[in-house]
Amino acid sequence: MRLGIVASRFNEGIAAELLKRAQAAARELGVESSVVTVPGALEIPVTLQWMAQSGRFQAMAAVGVVIRGETYHFEIVANESARGVMDVALEYGVPIANGILTTEDEAQALARLDKGAEAVRVAVEMWKLRARLKGEAA
Repeated sequence: MRLGIVASRFNEGIAAELLKRAQAAARELGVESSVVTVPGALEIPVTLQWMAQSGRFQAMAAVGVVIRGETYHFEIVANESARGVMDVALEYGVPIANGILTTEDEAQALARLDKGAEAVRVAVEMWKLRARLKGEAA
């Protein structure tokens, strides 16, 4: 199978570690993955859409970090990125795991660094489920 990973670079140190763990999980599962990085979480859905349109990926994972700030912008980014990820999955029927962290602070984000790996595992599991439901070999 071919897995696409879209990773945002915002909150760079944490985002890089999420991606690193996501890539490690793909290797552990023996899955070929391609990574595309984007500036922030709001750019993830359209990139997933382009990847889905290409037909080259059987499943995808989104990873990134949104940490609450002092303005309402957090809610917009958190909600709209999640909605966009789900919209792409439903429109294209491609399993997409949402590993975009939305946390109150950096400490919460650091405590959830394994969510990148978890997103990859979920994407692969859902691809296998889809294949099984369609009567295909996974």
